[in-house]
Amino acid sequence: MLVLRDMIENDIEDYVIWFTRETEWGKWDSPWETFETNEDEERQLWREYYDSVKNLPADVTRWKYEIELDGKHIGWICSYTDLDYVENKENILAIGLDIPCEKDRKNGCGTKAFAMYMEYLKKHGHHSFYTQTWSGNLAMIRVAEKLGFKEIYRKANYRKVDGKLYDAITWRLDM
Repeated sequence: MLVLRDMIENDIEDYVIWFTRETEWGKWDSPWETFETNEDEERQLWREYYDSVKNLPADVTRWKYEIELDGKHIGWICSYTDLDYVENKENILAIGLDIPCEKDRKNGCGTKAFAMYMEYLKKHGHHSFYTQTWSGNLAMIRVAEKLGFKEIYRKANYRKVDGKLYDAITWRLDM
């Protein structure tokens, strides 16, 4: 069963591993960025983050949820308004998703988590959403298309990955 939930203390070590040792997922999220950290720094950062969110009241809209599948923490989903290369005067939320372990992907969990999170945000007054990725991230492109997002902007040759240029793509969905 797939669940979106608040962060728990045990998740801290997952993040330490994902940001220091098992970083393959970064090839899909933002491969033009690099991981320049160590376990102690990551542990401190995630401890501070956990301490800042662990006592949020139930009625506060969550900008980030953890993704859990059959009791296993497999990733996270989040929303933000500071879009890259697109002006967002309406402050429409953009949604991003990461499932770091390759073996936890390609089973529909990303699409389902995305749909669940949009339903959650819809209940909290949000009815339009963006998502952004690069043209080499075919998995995220499939998620956006399956959920009915429409491509609204493409910035050609904006991202350089392994010496090759890719387009930056923005989609929008109005519910």
